[in-house]
Amino acid sequence: MRVALLSYRSKPHCGGQGVYVRHLSRELALLGHDVEIFSGQPYPDLDQSALDAGVTLTKVPSLALYDEPDPFRTPRPSEYRDWIDALEVGSMWTASFGEPLTFSLRVARLLKERKDEFDIVHDNQCLGYGLLDIQRAGLPLIATIHHPITRDRTLAVKAAKGWRKISAWRWHSFLRMQGRVSRRIPELLTVSRSSEVDIRKAFDIPSGRITTIPLGVDTEVFRPAVERVPGRIVSVASADAPLKGVSYLLEAVAKLSAEREIELVLVSKLDPNGPSAKMIDDLAIADRVRVVSGLDDQQLADLLASAEVACVPSLYEGFSLPAVEAMSCGTALVATRAGAIPEVVGTDEQAAVLVPPRDSGKLAQAIGRVLDDGELRARLGAGGRARVEDRYSWAAVAAKTAAHYETVLQRVGRSGGVTAREAV
Repeated sequence: MRVALLSYRSKPHCGGQGVYVRHLSRELALLGHDVEIFSGQPYPDLDQSALDAGVTLTKVPSLALYDEPDPFRTPRPSEYRDWIDALEVGSMWTASFGEPLTFSLRVARLLKERKDEFDIVHDNQCLGYGLLDIQRAGLPLIATIHHPITRDRTLAVKAAKGWRKISAWRWHSFLRMQGRVSRRIPELLTVSRSSEVDIRKAFDIPSGRITTIPLGVDTEVFRPAVERVPGRIVSVASADAPLKGVSYLLEAVAKLSAEREIELVLVSKLDPNGPSAKMIDDLAIADRVRVVSGLDDQQLADLLASAEVACVPSLYEGFSLPAVEAMSCGTALVATRAGAIPEVVGTDEQAAVLVPPRDSGKLAQAIGRVLDDGELRARLGAGGRARVEDRYSWAAVAAKTAAHYETVLQRVGRSGGVTAREAV
């Protein structure tokens, strides 16, 4: 099949959307499909195996208004190319996140000019109005929703103070559009049954319209190491996003630091003026916390494999790729009983110890328990690795996704160049 894979932003080495696009495109190509990625900034990093398999990237440039080193900048007049750019700036000026909409409009314009070159279009959580133009042009469409951003909005509004609550609500105003668009896409994919339930409730999607296909991990890169650093805890999370629960982990680290030698390595972009940086100073744990970012897959895998404990302190997760990557590295995992995490890691303490979300005391107890018990660490590490090998691989994700492409094509009376079964 000839697949157009859409992603409005694709952080190369972190963030579920970028990871999903990078690995899914490669594995679809290795199954024999022709895959072209259409991505806004930041663009995905394609590894050599993807390029060798024939994956191509078409850049759909935006004004990059939210990216480092100058987020929320006002562009120069010479940068404006058309009315979509003006719409993007206007959205930012009125405190709304406009990228999903403006990307969808730009990519719809591109695809309508090239509609005979593709059998199917696969959207990755953009859900902008432009997708409806793609459908009207006659291109079959499927979309992946990792989790409904309504959860992010609820937590962001709750965490904001004063007038910033209005700003947080306005920032997420694109959700109404995403709900309307998702209800008009006949086939939706998500990454966990927990997310499926939440998406149906949040966007009023009828039962039977969403199929669950878990995410995968590269088990050759994310693998156990021989040596681990005593007392090292690793967490991969957006430090200043309330949804990720990093504040509770920092409080847990402060409690643990009073009684033992530990080091928290936080894989995140940390705003020096943000709430997490302030909390690190207030708790006087700057000497116990190290923040790193910009790691490639191998560097992240090496870091996870060097830890005695990995921690996912989230208040909600639609899947939790960091949990799966830690398990693949054979690293003992402590995580919250939030969203899809119990579904992903199991509830029998064979791969992870689970604690209630928003409870730094229970989080500290669980991390301390795992640090103190070598046999428990070994059991959790081995159990996590076995669970990943049994359930989560990108090759399986791609095969199941391709099968759903065929479902969509059969519904509209079309067929790709090769069926999913033939490809497998």
